[in-house]
Amino acid sequence: MIRTALPLIALGLAACATAQDAIPGSETSAASFRDRLPSEEIVYFVLPDRFENGDTTNDTGDFTGDRLTTGYDPTHKGFFHGGDLAGLTQRLDYLEGLGVTAIWFAPIFQNKPVQGPEGDESAGYHGYWVTDFTRPDSHFGTPEEFKAFVDAAHARGMKVYMDIITNHTADVIRYADGDATNYEYRSKGDFPYSTRGGPDGERINEGFMGDGDSSASNFAKLTDPNYAYVPFVPEAEKDVKVPSWLNDPIYYHNRGNSSFTGEDSRFGDFSGLDDLFTEHPRVRAGMIEIFSDWVRETGVDGFRIDTARHVDPGFWQEFVPALESVANENGIPNFHMFGEVYKDVPENGYIAEYTRRDKLPAVLDFAFQAAMREVLGRDKGTVVLAHMFDGDVLYEGGEETARNLPTFLGNHDMGRFSTLIKWDKPEIGQEELLDRVMLGHAMMLSLRGSPVVYYGDEQGFVGDGNDQLAREDMFPSRTAVYNDNDLIGTDATTAQSNFDRTHPLYRLIAEFSAIRRAHPAFTRGRQVVRHYEQEPGIFAVSRFDPEDGSEYLAVFNTTGMPRGANVTLGYDARSFETLAGDCPTTVTAPGSAAFALQAFGWAVCRVSEVAE
Repeated sequence: MIRTALPLIALGLAACATAQDAIPGSETSAASFRDRLPSEEIVYFVLPDRFENGDTTNDTGDFTGDRLTTGYDPTHKGFFHGGDLAGLTQRLDYLEGLGVTAIWFAPIFQNKPVQGPEGDESAGYHGYWVTDFTRPDSHFGTPEEFKAFVDAAHARGMKVYMDIITNHTADVIRYADGDATNYEYRSKGDFPYSTRGGPDGERINEGFMGDGDSSASNFAKLTDPNYAYVPFVPEAEKDVKVPSWLNDPIYYHNRGNSSFTGEDSRFGDFSGLDDLFTEHPRVRAGMIEIFSDWVRETGVDGFRIDTARHVDPGFWQEFVPALESVANENGIPNFHMFGEVYKDVPENGYIAEYTRRDKLPAVLDFAFQAAMREVLGRDKGTVVLAHMFDGDVLYEGGEETARNLPTFLGNHDMGRFSTLIKWDKPEIGQEELLDRVMLGHAMMLSLRGSPVVYYGDEQGFVGDGNDQLAREDMFPSRTAVYNDNDLIGTDATTAQSNFDRTHPLYRLIAEFSAIRRAHPAFTRGRQVVRHYEQEPGIFAVSRFDPEDGSEYLAVFNTTGMPRGANVTLGYDARSFETLAGDCPTTVTAPGSAAFALQAFGWAVCRVSEVAE
């Protein structure tokens, strides 16, 4: 069923117009958008291959042959489909209308076009199998087209975040020994750096004191990579990686596949991908050089850092300040770096440690995502959100850092938020699914953090699963497993072009984006939890203007029934201005206001205080 009546209509036509206004910064000096803090951004995460095909001449990249050579097969969910930089550039109007202020795209670097065992091959359309870190993948376009995209985004006041990888490269290195079907991880205890093939083996790397000492003098003594497995590079691929130093196995751990626990989480190959020896000073210097060049040459505004938790802390302690320095030297004062620390539980202690020990400026807020799924997918009490926000003090920099964390509801790995809710509630109907997804976006755009919209969510995409099943095409798809999906809020399918600005989710995101841009309390303001419940029900926070301290209230009903609650707020509060949803006119008593919300409804209100 297509939803036609929206709770957000109370915003009125003026809010709709505001959503189409130029993004702050685009109408002033060319450099003014640089002054925005990360918390002020509304981010759109997109896989370029699945967004828009602006140039069909690069569909096969610079490769010739069949799908297993070029990687191009738009009928298969795991191959290139044709989206590119030209398509992203052509659709900037659409993103601007959505209220997007920053575009984060999956890795753009040249990938190994196809890899995987015979009969189970797939392509590097997603960008995470890098062979050449110095240029865009030929399926996406040229360096000139990348720079043109960045410049076009900047001209509209939009920032550009690159997705980067320092943990691994494409799967090129092979092992001469072991079980080729499953290269089991070989630990540092069983296979020390000092011997070949185990503690009783031939002594090698004399004087090397282990990976805990990242000095050049120590690593000069690591000359033989054959301590665990015997790595080699096939002749056909011996020079495939760029820069050229990446072709030497000495710069990789070569210990076999990770199980993503304990020691092997940091030293094992990520699903067979070649795991870089990030403790090595040459690797650190090389990665700093690679990504510094991208900043200098293109002027990008930040990095999302893939698989950050699988890299040693010492690497980040060098990499982060080096890149911040380069960005400042190139006129990018608020360069934003946020690491992927995948942990799908609604507790932020684990991800917070990466801002303290590793010194990452920010991390993707997986705790927020997990809490939102608990509340809207599993019908847990809104206390889950309250407890999660209590943990904001754990981040280095505390609540100020927490305001800069990119918050999200679903992504290309775990699946779309709509899909996760369907998994948790398989009996749910399309209308209620839309209600829950809309409420999730209204909450994300009102609560602390820098909200990230996963491409296609604003068009009601509902995938069949995670990973490849959550990466549908926005342009007309030829992939059967996508085209039979039932989307929410529309009668369209992915077989059609999906850039509908009247879609209820597009409209909601645009209107809440306008509220964020108009009221700094929602971007730079302190957040205080005002109301929560042990069962599904009302959740409320106050946000405070960072300049004058004025109060705003955001109140949400996570149930499918009308609900009310007396919500605490400042004792000076007397009346409310409605920004979205159903706000009362006045307080009930000093310090308390009665809110009555429809099923899955919300109220976003500006508080008027008693005159002094």
